[in-house]
Amino acid sequence: MRPPGKVVLAVPVLILLYFYGLAATGMLGPDEPRYAAIGHQMALSGDWITPRLWGEPWFEKPALLYWMTATGTLAGLGPELAPRVPLAILSLWFLVFYYLRMRREFGERAAWISTGMLATSAGWLAFSHVAVTEVPLSIFFASSMLLALPWIRSGGRRGLIVGGALLGLAILAKGLVPVVLSLPLYWVGRRRWRDLLAFSVTAVAVAAPWYIACYARNGWPFFETFFLKHHLSRFVSADLQHVQPWWFYLPVLAGLLFPWTPALAVLRTTGWREPRRQLLLGWLAFGLLFFSVSTNKLPGYVMPLLPALTALIGIQLAAAPTRFILPLSALMLTLTPVAATVLPEAVASGLSRASAEGIVWPAVAAIALAAAGIALAERRAASNAFPVAFAATFLLTAACMAGLIAAAFPGLDRVASARPAWETMRTRPEPSRCLPETLHRSQRYGLNYYAGRELPTCATAPEEHHDILDRDKGKSR
Repeated sequence: MRPPGKVVLAVPVLILLYFYGLAATGMLGPDEPRYAAIGHQMALSGDWITPRLWGEPWFEKPALLYWMTATGTLAGLGPELAPRVPLAILSLWFLVFYYLRMRREFGERAAWISTGMLATSAGWLAFSHVAVTEVPLSIFFASSMLLALPWIRSGGRRGLIVGGALLGLAILAKGLVPVVLSLPLYWVGRRRWRDLLAFSVTAVAVAAPWYIACYARNGWPFFETFFLKHHLSRFVSADLQHVQPWWFYLPVLAGLLFPWTPALAVLRTTGWREPRRQLLLGWLAFGLLFFSVSTNKLPGYVMPLLPALTALIGIQLAAAPTRFILPLSALMLTLTPVAATVLPEAVASGLSRASAEGIVWPAVAAIALAAAGIALAERRAASNAFPVAFAATFLLTAACMAGLIAAAFPGLDRVASARPAWETMRTRPEPSRCLPETLHRSQRYGLNYYAGRELPTCATAPEEHHDILDRDKGKSR
């Protein structure tokens, strides 16, 4: 089947959206500069087995993301693009794959709605701009589950075996988490255990070589740190200081879906006897339960559930278009000019201290008018009213997200990235290139990454470092 014209037109929009702003901010948070530094060191050392941070073994995560960054480094990309470009390419590939698999299983309209929502959702887009493990895990796990759908429908094993290989890559992205998340597949297909055995063996064959090689080189410290501390302890212990209440992921998942959050209202409890939809529902519900039971919670953990959620919404909307979902989603986009102004200051000082000064109110009004236009278009009696309204909402969402990137990322670079501080520090004499003891770890890891080495700690902060310390006021260590 040839792709519809609207899909062909959407591809360049998404290419622009996913590559735009990749270098607009420096490394963000404590994790991205660490992971980027490890991947960079892999490329320089040629040791693609043991992850090392400034020469010391670092066993928090498996190697897949580091390999991606090392590939970007060897391709000659810059300090921001080497970690992020491979991730953006992978994310775009997955969106095409997701559309094709959804179209094959549930029809063109469901595929278009699901893919359009996923591609322009705040969560998928934001995490595709930051080189951390959530998107590689989500992509390879979701691809594995999508390839299992034909097997559930008709029993064909070829896609299931490829899905096993992709599950192996997900295990290389984030350890045993995808193994647990795949349990609904084992339940739905429990009567065909020989096929599931082949699926499992393929996953192990792909993932095991790195784990075996890393253990052979590093022994018990690898096992203890990776499996006991960052799997078992992360699930049951409060030591990692990410403790949240059981309901934490309900608003988080709704936020990751922004601006399509109103579409959650279309989810129904009927029609779930069809096995493929049972898998999608089990993928979402079991994953949400698993992450909610865990003691430590971070927003990105539930990213693997987002493709299942948008698939269920797309299937429902394709079968029974619901009025007002699209206008309400478009109306939510009026928050993007507000976020563009508030976000950098909220990150720097907290949301309560962020000022609403500088919000571009004409942009808010223009988006509200566009939402009203979508509502009018949806009221038309023509049979193609919903597809036209969805295409308009998709384009409006893409434009607003691009505007948010353009307006907010430079501010985020100033307040949340170590790159501006390094540009100042690199002009100073070598003896003064040391880091104050009280420096927030996000800045510390970022400055080390841009320096290309672990910078020493100052006994007392030199006067020229006061600007760096001022940026960290209000942040916890």
